[in-house]
Amino acid sequence: MKRLLQLLFISMLAAVISGCSFLGEVNNSLDYINETTAHVETLNKFAEEAPELIQEAVTDPAVHAELEEQLLHVKTEIEEFIQLTDIPSLAEDLHAEFVQQNEALLTEINNLLENGHLVMNNIENSELFTTIQEANELFNRIENLGL
Repeated sequence: MKRLLQLLFISMLAAVISGCSFLGEVNNSLDYINETTAHVETLNKFAEEAPELIQEAVTDPAVHAELEEQLLHVKTEIEEFIQLTDIPSLAEDLHAEFVQQNEALLTEINNLLENGHLVMNNIENSELFTTIQEANELFNRIENLGL
């Protein structure tokens, strides 16, 4: 009888521990989706606002400074996203692709900056908005995983 109770206790303990592991994975997935969603929203907001700001920044130094500030914010956001480590196993492959897109974005942003300041002449040849769109498409694939 004592042995039966010990086995029952061990079985229940194993079930609780495995349940905690499952809950941890669910929480990781939710955190990842929330962080990724916030990141993509930042990119999309910038992509929506930037074209008008670019046109105005050519003649208005205040708008130029605002555009530069937004670009630096997006750069920081990308650098932080690339450093994420708690990736749900289901999303690892897509996350790797998403990181590659973010690294391409980072390269584009760095090409627009010289000594930390926006150079308007560099914007004409930039692939920044195309790369943001490609990153957005990858995010949609991650979202469709149902994490």
